Amino acid sequence: QVQLVESGGGLVQAGGSLRLTCAASGRTFNNYAVGWFRQAPGKEREFVASISYNGGNTFYADSVKGRFTISRDKARNTVYLQMSSLKPEDTAVYYCAAGPVPTVVPTGYDTWGQGTQVTVSS
Repeated sequence: QVQLVESGGGLVQAGGSLRLTCAASGRTFNNYAVGWFRQAPGKEREFVASISYNGGNTFYADSVKGRFTISRDKARNTVYLQMSSLKPEDTAVYYCAAGPVPTVVPTGYDTWGQGTQVTVSS
């Protein structure tokens, strides 16, 4: 069974950058697609980015396209979310999730991490 742990969140000024890490335990992690989602207070969880099991396909929400990059390191059982040109509206708890396909729908993922807080100040 795969377990996921996010890290790398923090407080950053608008325009700054952060790299989130999703570290996985379990041999089968590299067989899974991975998605990043975020949830701000009072809002629904929303799709940010996803990557296929082999890293060959990536998908992004329009709101982060050109600013965020998702990638994976199979040797390290890790998926990254590089975030640049951060805006205050990017403030949220960020979650990574593993599932069979890199869907934009949260219900398409069956394993979730605990989340990491990202706060962007103006």
